[in-house]
Amino acid sequence: MTAPHHRDPIDESRRQWIAHGWEDVADGMTLVTSLMRAHQIMLARVDAVLRPLGVTFARYELLMLLTFSRTGALPMSRVSERLQVHPTSITNGVDRLEKAGLVRRRQHPRDGRTTLVEITDAGSELAERATNGLNSEVFASPGLPKGDLDMVLKLLAELRRAPESDL
Repeated sequence: MTAPHHRDPIDESRRQWIAHGWEDVADGMTLVTSLMRAHQIMLARVDAVLRPLGVTFARYELLMLLTFSRTGALPMSRVSERLQVHPTSITNGVDRLEKAGLVRRRQHPRDGRTTLVEITDAGSELAERATNGLNSEVFASPGLPKGDLDMVLKLLAELRRAPESDL
């Protein structure tokens, strides 16, 4: 007895798009659907490492941004800008990290209107544990051979840099 043949669901969606007369956008649908599925796969791998540490990938990114800063602290507006995330989402993430004792807010020493977010010792320790886990369990083997990985990284960089009007 042979194993049943399984069609790739995204290939099948592309075939259906073409069959329904949407051939001119079938490649775009396939790209978007493929990226969304790849995102789900990667997020599941990342979550398996971060969930036991009580942190999401978005909050991990925030901790790492602070870790990489010269002083361990940045203005909230700079965090939003560098992570390319809406300020409301940054505020929510900081609230949760602060509640967990991983960051603290403090007033900017030279600009009383600016709030700084500063990583705590506990935040630094958690960021290091999370990075060690991600490096060994996810980043070391992202699922593509080196040559393909280089090509995908180049293409994704182009996609990120493209003006919205080009998308």
